[in-house]
Amino acid sequence: MKCLALALILCTQLHLLHGGCYGMGVLPDATHCQDIVDKTWHAFGSTWRNSACQDCTCTRCCDGYTTPVRFPDDCMKEFDNEKCEYKVFKMTDPSQPCPIFGAVGK
Repeated sequence: MKCLALALILCTQLHLLHGGCYGMGVLPDATHCQDIVDKTWHAFGSTWRNSACQDCTCTRCCDGYTTPVRFPDDCMKEFDNEKCEYKVFKMTDPSQPCPIFGAVGK
C-alpha cells in the first residue's frame, strides 16, 4: 500500500522533473483534457503553453525551451519565467551576455 501511495505522489509531480516530455492519459471518447500543471481544460486537438513553460496537447507536454549546458566558467544561467527561456550572462556583470556552446531540450 505504501508503494502505491508513493507511486501516485510521484505521478502527480511529473511536471517538476523537467525531463523534456511526459505523456498524459486521455479517455478514448474524450472531447477535452485537463492540464496537470494549471488545471485548465482544453479541447482535444488544441495546443497550449502552460505556466511551467511547457508546450502541450491533450496527449503530452514538452518543455518549451532549451537548457544551456555548456558556457564559459565565468558565466551563469538564469531562467526567465516570463519569456520561458534561459539567460546566460557574466557572473560579475549581468548586463554582459555569454556565448552558449551547447544546450539540451526542445
